[in-house]
Amino acid sequence: MAEDGSLPPRASIPSGDNSVWADVSPLLQAACQDLQEGELIHGDNFNLFAAMSALEIMDPKMDSGIACTYYSLDEAIENGVAPIPISADKTTDVRCMIDIMDHLLACEATWHKGHSLAQTVYSCLYLLRPERTSSHALLHSYCKVIRATCKAILSVVSQARTHEEEDLFTMAYGLPLSGDGDEKCLSMLNAVEETISRQLRACKVSSSKRRVPEDIEPLQNNPDLEEGYCKALLCRLRFRKHFYHLLMSMKRPQGRGLELARKHIASCISEIDYIRKCSEFLRANAHGISEQNLDNTTASGCQPIGFDASLNCRLSAPTPPRSIKIHSWEKALEYFMKLLQDLDVVCSYSLDPSLEAALLFVVKFQKSRPDLVARAHLQLLLVQDGKLYGRDPMFSMITGAAGLPGVTENYDFQKNEFMVQLGQLVINLLKILCTNAAWQRRKLGKMLQDWHVTYVQLEMTFKGEFEEASKTSNNKKICFKIYQHILAWVEEQTYWIAFRFLNLGFELELYSVHDYCMVYWYIYVVLIKLTEKKHLRMAMSSDSAKKKTKKKRDSFKDGEIDYQIPAAVMFLQSQIYLAEGLSMMFAALRNECRIVPLQSPFNTEHEIFIQQFELLQKACVPDHISYVSFKESTMHANFSTLAICDYFKEAQRIAKEVKSSFANDPDTMAELCRVEQVAERNSIALNVCQAGALDPKLKISFTFCHHPFYATAIVKRS
Repeated sequence: MAEDGSLPPRASIPSGDNSVWADVSPLLQAACQDLQEGELIHGDNFNLFAAMSALEIMDPKMDSGIACTYYSLDEAIENGVAPIPISADKTTDVRCMIDIMDHLLACEATWHKGHSLAQTVYSCLYLLRPERTSSHALLHSYCKVIRATCKAILSVVSQARTHEEEDLFTMAYGLPLSGDGDEKCLSMLNAVEETISRQLRACKVSSSKRRVPEDIEPLQNNPDLEEGYCKALLCRLRFRKHFYHLLMSMKRPQGRGLELARKHIASCISEIDYIRKCSEFLRANAHGISEQNLDNTTASGCQPIGFDASLNCRLSAPTPPRSIKIHSWEKALEYFMKLLQDLDVVCSYSLDPSLEAALLFVVKFQKSRPDLVARAHLQLLLVQDGKLYGRDPMFSMITGAAGLPGVTENYDFQKNEFMVQLGQLVINLLKILCTNAAWQRRKLGKMLQDWHVTYVQLEMTFKGEFEEASKTSNNKKICFKIYQHILAWVEEQTYWIAFRFLNLGFELELYSVHDYCMVYWYIYVVLIKLTEKKHLRMAMSSDSAKKKTKKKRDSFKDGEIDYQIPAAVMFLQSQIYLAEGLSMMFAALRNECRIVPLQSPFNTEHEIFIQQFELLQKACVPDHISYVSFKESTMHANFSTLAICDYFKEAQRIAKEVKSSFANDPDTMAELCRVEQVAERNSIALNVCQAGALDPKLKISFTFCHHPFYATAIVKRS
């Protein structure tokens, strides 16, 4: 940049063997004066397809050249964009170095959120030419650990393949992710850290008027700022060191590094606290900054040296460069704190050798809405080499979940083609549950058909093998038990996936108020089947397996609580009542014209039903369920019949009674409390609606303040 603040003249683009570059700016300027709005310049062969693919010149979002300050890295370096040393003045050099560290952290957080690596972290020109920084020990070591960290995270996310919704994350565009000696980045960082630590100790000795060792050169020239700058640098270097150690520890197979990783997580969180504390000192000593801007990407509020986001924007071809807003410094720290907390949850998992426990852990983990990097680490922990945690074969996990004895491993049916296929389905399920909510729902819906087909194939295979095994009386009983357990578990799992699929629609806000009646009705019928299959599977696994298990819906809506019914089944039973109550309440509101029916020129109610549940219908989940059965179940609903069979009171009663069985399970206990709250408030709202049935001023609305997918009715007088 020139002394007057103007940009240096751009160098002309060199001509090639068969091309000569010419400046078309005067032509474009003249054309702009004549063109009317909506017109464009085009050749005789221009068509609609070409129009859809055309680039709009001078549009920063479309024309990758317009936003470029420099045409090449060499041109930027020649013009002093990334000087080494950063400044001849040591104090300025240190201050600018801290700004570079802070801006890189903000760029890294922006990259983790799904933006291009080229336009975020690698907008730092110092990273693009690793050899240039060798004379600056602090900058050189920091750039090395940044490159190594990016490479490690790229490896994890690419291996986990959870990045399909963040498609730009793993694209490296040929950037220098590895430099010479990057594998020794920690040793170099440790050496620099030790030097600054000695400078800090010397500074403290000097302030106490004791003799200072003469061989220790201060970090910078101003003795009054020495301690503050040393501390600011040390906490940033130590954060980088522990964060890289954390990534390496989590890569160790079979979760062997999780305990060590948690120690590094605690250290990272501690260093972030120190980084925050140093911000006041950095702002106070920033030159030219009078106030703090919330969008600043550095703690000092100064603009960092050595960055040009436009330089790499053309690397994202053939797609137009995205307009990227780098996270502020505060948001970057918040992101890394959230990431560390999520990784700590992953590392604290006990690696329970139970498939059901693993599935429930992932669902619980997703409630905190973790970002891509944390989800990728969780997936790699769960599935390694086709085994759970890299140690437990999927066949053993499936037979354990189905309640089968260990003797089943001695039978050859584990090598059956469809059993192998079932194991792969479980692996895919674990991976899908680690993706974001939108991608997860889409994949779960499509996966239901695979589970249904696998069930049919297993059923046919087991029948053939059972006939063969029945020739030997000793094998007959065991084989029959194996087949029963496996098939019951596959059915239960299919309905569990369907229940998860429907619930994710609430999280993603895919349902309107007019859809709630059919959605809760479908949840209700899915829950009945899920409860039935779970009860059947648990009964077969218990000592009372010989007793006949009630399979019909009424067995789960019995007026009296049977002591033989497991608590897990009763927990689902309370949700059956709640879902049916909500479905009938919305149906009654619709039938009595309390909710204005949807008047859409595009979709009838039947079409909406097909759109919402098409994937479930294709997988026959459940069987014999259609729009006609939905209409028949809800067309006669009204508030007088709802008062007679108060579903909400039943849900509330069961939730209260089953709580004692989950005293040692805080998550299920919390869920029961939420179900109880929704049921209690909806029961009150139902009574109010019935009492004021003829009052036109009575208005009813719904909120999700007590539960993420069971609505709470609010009745008010307008």
